[in-house]
Amino acid sequence: MSVVGEGARLVDVAGARTLAGDELTAEVTRSARALSALPVGVLFARMSVDLDSVLRYLGAIEARRAIALIDPALDADVLAGLIERFRPAAVLAAPDAEAPAGYRVEGGHWVRESADGVAPHPDLSILLPTSGSTGNPKLVRLSREAVLANAAAIAEVLGIDSAEVAPTCLPLHYSYGVSVLNSHLLRGATVVIEPSGVLGRGFWDAVAEHGITSLSGVPYHYEMLRRLKFDPAKYPTLRTLTQAGGKLRDELITEFNDKMLAVGGRMYVMYGQTEAAPRMTTVPAQRLAEKLGSAGPALPGGAFAIRRDDGSETTHPKIVGEVVYRGVNVMMGYADDEAGLAAGDECGGVLATGDLGYLDEEGYLFITGRLKRIGKVFGNRVSLDDLEQAVRAAAVGIDVVAAVPAGDKVVLFAELPEGDGAKAICKDAARALSDRLHLHSSGFDVRPIDTVPLLASGKIDYRLLGGRV
Repeated sequence: MSVVGEGARLVDVAGARTLAGDELTAEVTRSARALSALPVGVLFARMSVDLDSVLRYLGAIEARRAIALIDPALDADVLAGLIERFRPAAVLAAPDAEAPAGYRVEGGHWVRESADGVAPHPDLSILLPTSGSTGNPKLVRLSREAVLANAAAIAEVLGIDSAEVAPTCLPLHYSYGVSVLNSHLLRGATVVIEPSGVLGRGFWDAVAEHGITSLSGVPYHYEMLRRLKFDPAKYPTLRTLTQAGGKLRDELITEFNDKMLAVGGRMYVMYGQTEAAPRMTTVPAQRLAEKLGSAGPALPGGAFAIRRDDGSETTHPKIVGEVVYRGVNVMMGYADDEAGLAAGDECGGVLATGDLGYLDEEGYLFITGRLKRIGKVFGNRVSLDDLEQAVRAAAVGIDVVAAVPAGDKVVLFAELPEGDGAKAICKDAARALSDRLHLHSSGFDVRPIDTVPLLASGKIDYRLLGGRV
């Protein structure tokens, strides 16, 4: 089974080029042959939003070469550490810098000089780092079966067919971004490669010119689209919105759902993790208003259970615990180094998500927080996710906020213009939290920040903020 279905097309906006049919097949085959000639080992691909990156990715899938999708903006020292630990056969689209020891520059890539290396497990297809631009990431190991099964399930529940035209509005090294690519190409749809993203003018020009039918975003994108007064009536072909990558505020779900319904469109809210290749749920568009706040039921072929504190599992409604997912799209496991690439399936289709939540009577999942997103205020455990939601709900003028633990208090960074007005809003937010949790307001250090830092995926960079407290 190929990820490129019959009729699939790639539209390269920057290069003013369209690949389809035999020409697309020939380009993917050419890429596959070039990658097959590289030494044994995993391939590192720095995935810019461009045609070359997409063709290298598709070529690796065709050649059955395990490929790690790397953020092209990854810190040089983090990339160097990954290369040392995993000894990739090559770093594709290598940085414009001196190649590390043991590698030579060849055609814009760093190619390992030694032919010796660990052969990745034959089922292994895609690897994705577990963290952002800092830290010491492990690689999530995804099998070909997991990736294709998830793409097929997503295509089924979203009704993707050959008439769909999807843009690359998310980074291609991000699991959600590559999932959009996979699910559309698999069903013979069109993917428009446009690098500026939903906040760029070029993106909206492409929506109009190429008849784009859907848009995918994380919560931050929808916060920004609200500020930009997004109106789908201006784009007659754009009739589907999808959202994943974190919990979107209920009021924004309602707002965007109403906007889409008004023009005969639809909105889908989803939940997933990289470890599940990556999507696990979708709320049916026709039930989004009715199931507001839910992540939806499991995708076809998947199932949820709730793990209690004693380790037992239940599907009984309204019991809160750790969310456990079962499905063919679950990762094979993690890899810490080159040797780990040869390992087989270590998860058996079971993923303990680390998320807290419950199921309702119909099996719809509701996420309530993260096991590890916990802080303390004067010795009292508090959910950092709940604090962020409480600040937004307080209606003091804060929409984008990020909470990080800081000893016996919590620091909340609020995206606000600096000045006396911002300081007053921060004090109001601290008082609102104090009233809600019945804890002294000094336990909530609300600080204005020009822009909350984001990872390339559009998610908040909590690690970077943690270094500022």
